[in-house]
Amino acid sequence: MPHIHTQPKLLRFTRFGNPILRQVVRQLSIEEIISDNVKQLIADMRYTCEKEKAGVGLAAPQVGESIALSVIAIKPTPNRPDRERFDSVIINPEYEGIGRKTGKWEGCISCGRGNDTLFGKALRYRKVRAKWYDEFGKYHEEVLMDFVAHVFQHETDHLIGILFVDRVRDPKTYMMSDEYRKRIVKQK
Repeated sequence: MPHIHTQPKLLRFTRFGNPILRQVVRQLSIEEIISDNVKQLIADMRYTCEKEKAGVGLAAPQVGESIALSVIAIKPTPNRPDRERFDSVIINPEYEGIGRKTGKWEGCISCGRGNDTLFGKALRYRKVRAKWYDEFGKYHEEVLMDFVAHVFQHETDHLIGILFVDRVRDPKTYMMSDEYRKRIVKQK
């Protein structure tokens, strides 16, 4: 766990191959959730996600911490102005899929950055029944849909040692982010 400091700091990313990304993490107690150490880690993760333009989510194992905590920061963008906002810390999350899985494009900052990020079509539920605690120790249970459900599944999987490549069924869908932007994003 990080030591308390005043300004949030940039954290280093762990990359595919680092054993921490394949571990089942430790759940947090309510006392730990509201502790100064966890508050600082959350501030550092949010800061890192924003400053490093690290996508829409970051799980604790991706910054070297084997605990059940992820930050999700989904917001509208110039390319996707209609995107639903979901800005939350999810602690000890679980989900149950509703309906059947479909292929969804995704990448991961633990397997590259910028044009060197790997993308593939992972099988995900369009709708999930999600359960989690927030950074204040408040329990949440709700049905999430579409992109929010997709990101929730990706970030929760990180906490049980599952990477998005484990969910890709057709290896022919793999492509680097510059090709993904040319071929997939431009079509939308």
